[in-house]
Amino acid sequence: MEPVILTTERLVLRAPGEADVDAIVQACQDPEIPRYTPVPSPYRREDGEGYVKLIGEWWAEGSQTIWCAYRDGELVASIGLHRIVEHVTGGHAELGYWVAAPARGNGYLVEAARAVIDWGFAELGLARIRWQAVVGNVPSARAARTLGFRYEGLQRQALTSPRGRDDGWMAGLLATDDRTPVEWPIL
Repeated sequence: MEPVILTTERLVLRAPGEADVDAIVQACQDPEIPRYTPVPSPYRREDGEGYVKLIGEWWAEGSQTIWCAYRDGELVASIGLHRIVEHVTGGHAELGYWVAAPARGNGYLVEAARAVIDWGFAELGLARIRWQAVVGNVPSARAARTLGFRYEGLQRQALTSPRGRDDGWMAGLLATDDRTPVEWPIL
């Protein structure tokens, strides 16, 4: 599959290239990103180069669709559909993201995620998108709830990263959901 550019009112989402590596490396110096994602720490230039290379490979094989979101040319987030599985009854994928520290609190993530979710349901024919986060990642949970995800529970030691295993919160969004936020017992 060829990479797709998505645009929102304030953002341009595109697959990153070599010219974006420095901005990715800078964003991933924030300790909150590796705390809650599988991003390595310390994050080196080689990690950024490898990430960009993998994104190109994932798009080509259709297994993952990852974008970097830009506001006025500045990197604000990375977001994507991971572990895409196609099925005759509608596929499924997992929504994953991180936000650069200076961009937090501006609604960029929810704006970008709406575009990615809409694209996944419409263009990939997904029936379900899953969200998961390390227990305690309240900002990510708030964003998922705002997007209309329904909290589905806790899985003990379900998430793995370079730092080990973590308990994880899980939520899902169906193509047929109205996306109105509902109460979550963890928020």
